[in-house]
Amino acid sequence: MNFREGDFDMKKLCAVGEALIDFVPMEKGQRLKDVVTFKRVAGGAPANVAGAFCKLGGRAKMITKLGNDAFGDYIEETLREVGIETDSVIRTDDADTSLAFVSLAADGNRDFMFYRRNCSDLSLDFSELDENVLDDCEILHFCSVSLKESPMKNTHIELIKKASEKGMIISFDPNLRFSLWENEADLKAAVKEFLPYADIIKISDEELEFITGKQKIEDALEDLFALDKCKIVVYTKGADGAEVYTKKAVAKHDGYKVDAVDTTGAGDSFIAALLYKIADFEGRLEELPEEFIYDAVKFANAYGALTTQKQGALASYANMEDTVKFMENN
Repeated sequence: MNFREGDFDMKKLCAVGEALIDFVPMEKGQRLKDVVTFKRVAGGAPANVAGAFCKLGGRAKMITKLGNDAFGDYIEETLREVGIETDSVIRTDDADTSLAFVSLAADGNRDFMFYRRNCSDLSLDFSELDENVLDDCEILHFCSVSLKESPMKNTHIELIKKASEKGMIISFDPNLRFSLWENEADLKAAVKEFLPYADIIKISDEELEFITGKQKIEDALEDLFALDKCKIVVYTKGADGAEVYTKKAVAKHDGYKVDAVDTTGAGDSFIAALLYKIADFEGRLEELPEEFIYDAVKFANAYGALTTQKQGALASYANMEDTVKFMENN
C-alpha cells in the first residue's frame, strides 16, 4: 500500500456547502439541556471533508459564505490553518454564521440542535464566485444540509454543471440532518434530485432505507447504479466498518474497534480519506481494481476510527504519519 503525502500531482478537491461552529459538550452522557460546558470547534460536513483531505497531504478549497462575525473569523482562520484554500469563502454583513450544539451519549453518538435562521451559507449566490472557481480542481464534494430552496442550492446546481462539463469527479454524501428540514418529504426530494449528478454516492446504514426504500444495501445497488452517473457506492456502518461497490467489484472491511470519545466528523473523515486515495488513481472510476478499493476502504476506516479518539472534527483530524502508525498497531 503506497499512500503519498503532499503529492501535488494528485487531484485537487473542492468542497461546497456549510461551514459552521460545533459546540461540543465537555462531558458525555448528558442530554443537551443538561450540558453546562461546551467547547467551540469549527465544523460543517463539507469543511470537514476538505480539512481531512488537506491533513492527509492533499489540496482542497472551500466554497461557502460566512457572516462578518467572530464565529466566521474563527472558521476562516481554522480552514487556513489546516491548509484549505479560502479564496472562495465569501463574507457578508447580511446573515450570520451557523451554529450547532451537540450532545454526546455515553457511546460517543450525537444529537444536534442547529441555529441556522438567516444563516450565511444558504445566501451564497453563484454570481459571487469567480467564473474560474473550479479550473484547478478535479473533485467536487457536497452534502445535503445546504440543499434547501435558497441561492446556495442554485449555486450547487451551477457548480455541478461546471464540474460535469469539465469531467470532474462528483461526490455526494447526503449526511442527513432531519431537524433542519420542516418535513422529511422535502429532504427526500432534495436528495433524490441530486443523486443522479454524483459519480460517488455515500450512504450510511442509518440513511439507507430513507433514501432508497430498501433495508439492505444489496437490494439498493441496482437502483443506485441505474442513476445517470453513479460509478461508486460507499456504504458505511459506523463501528462495523464499510463496504464499497462498483459495477464490477466490491470491497468490505469490518473497521477498527476503538473506544469512541466523539463521533463528530467521523463520517466526513472517512469519505475524505477514501477520496484522498481515489484522487491518487489515474484510471476511470469504474475500472478501480478490487485490491485498490479494499486498501482504500481499510485506510478510510482507520482514519475514521482515529477521528473518534478526539473531540471535535476539523482541527483534530490526524495526519498521514499518525494514520499509518495507527494501522500498523491495529
